Amino acid sequence: FGKKMPEGIEFVKQYRAHLDKINDIQVSCDGQRLCTASSDKTIKFFDVIGFDMINMLNINFEPACAVWIHEAGRQGRVAVADKNSGLIQIFSSEGINMANKEEGSLKKIELHSVPVKCMAYNPKYLTVISLDTEGFIEYWDSNDYGPLKKGTTLFDFKVETDLYALSKAKTVPSSISLSKSCETFVILSRDKIIRVFDFRRGKLKRVFDESLKMFEKANEEGKLKIDSIDFGRRRAAEKELEESDSLDFQKAVFDESGYFLIYPTLIGIKIVNLVTNKLVRILGKPEIVDRFLTVSIFQGTAKVDTQFLLARDKQRALSGQGGRALTSDELIKAQIPDPTLCCTAFSKKRFYLFSRREPCSDDGSEGRDVFNEKPTAEDVGVAVEAESVLGREAVLRTTLGDIRIKLFLDECPKTCENFCGHARNHYYDNVIFHRVIKSFMIQTGDPLGDGTGGESIWGGDFADEFHRDLRHDRPFTVSMANSGPNTNGSQFFITTVPTPWLDNKHSVFGRVIGGMDVVEVIENAKVDKLDRPFSEIKVLSVEIT
Repeated sequence: FGKKMPEGIEFVKQYRAHLDKINDIQVSCDGQRLCTASSDKTIKFFDVIGFDMINMLNINFEPACAVWIHEAGRQGRVAVADKNSGLIQIFSSEGINMANKEEGSLKKIELHSVPVKCMAYNPKYLTVISLDTEGFIEYWDSNDYGPLKKGTTLFDFKVETDLYALSKAKTVPSSISLSKSCETFVILSRDKIIRVFDFRRGKLKRVFDESLKMFEKANEEGKLKIDSIDFGRRRAAEKELEESDSLDFQKAVFDESGYFLIYPTLIGIKIVNLVTNKLVRILGKPEIVDRFLTVSIFQGTAKVDTQFLLARDKQRALSGQGGRALTSDELIKAQIPDPTLCCTAFSKKRFYLFSRREPCSDDGSEGRDVFNEKPTAEDVGVAVEAESVLGREAVLRTTLGDIRIKLFLDECPKTCENFCGHARNHYYDNVIFHRVIKSFMIQTGDPLGDGTGGESIWGGDFADEFHRDLRHDRPFTVSMANSGPNTNGSQFFITTVPTPWLDNKHSVFGRVIGGMDVVEVIENAKVDKLDRPFSEIKVLSVEIT
């Protein structure tokens, strides 16, 4: 369980709820209850507000999917579909299932001849929508479990609608989601065509083709503006996804207004205006290795009172995690809406958050990402090997003393690899500080000693690496010198004051964490008209640790 905070999400509690995989997880329409359906043939119920498990049901079949079907304030009822038949059974979340003592269910529903793939509850019209593996879509009453009452829909026969669209296309549905108004629903299927339906009319409102074939055609026509190597990787991942059961986890959602549809594609998460039929934005397009699948959205203000925040920070202070009192600005900020999109991705044991906020970091060293999943043995081996070759810190041994530098290996791997490679190859040995400007910076790394030499470990120049958490916002920042965009070689400099005008122009790859006095001594050296010290100051060697 995680709790939405004024900014971001905070971990609360973890349950080892089932002995086998979880096939479905659903929240009730009032947001008070959560249920999980597992292959271990159990249904477990949780209180969302208290983060506690409140009940468990043992059933005699493997559940494929589940959905809450009760009105707000009423006793909880859950419809559960059998993974191996077309049967749907109704259960009470309170454990009172006396109508059928043998099975423990309130009711059995036999509308489908094949297994049901996904279901959705429409609280406005008290209707359940169920979709089976052959693409058939059925509406049924959530109270008496039979046909809908007259006037609920605007059609008399299904042949008047587009509810046979999936069956005609011979595709299997993956998920279904309703808009907040309950007037529209969207279905994602394995053919990767997004179908938006009008609930009462049963008619298609919008259809979006997001298949691999469509993207291949768009790429050939130059519409995607994606590098050929990048597109090749995405296409390979897409083909792997198509052959996997993970494709069934793809899901789309509506925003609160119902005007925008958000869904995952090969090139990122698309946000489409359903009124104008225009693509508004693509999220996550730069994340080449991630193919997003499930999306959900939080809009509004997190319901967290200031006393909770104060108690949390006090607890952090007591545990030595650096707690402090909240300022008045932070208390006001707690009431500001923080819309957040939460996503999962193919073959990734993590989730992703998209926000309008810039990721924050107290010291600029943590970076955007938090990795909580247990690494594989291969990952550990690669990481240890990389760190032993590259290192996390460097010591510049100069003629005036040592300067210890922390390297941002995770944020700027290419730049750090270049710096560590030169250091281990003794490229920087006996190189002078050829440019020293008081109240600005000290520069070195040029084997020619005049500011015109030096190259990367690969020969020639290499590209810039800019990271949102690494700025020239403080003295003792270590950054690459260049002669323009993507012209990094071997030269680097250490600032002695904040230099924000250098942001996104020079790659920050380290901070001085020791020997600041040595930097200041070099900064105060007497120099000529070309900013070159009269007395040579050398880097004797660079040690990587």
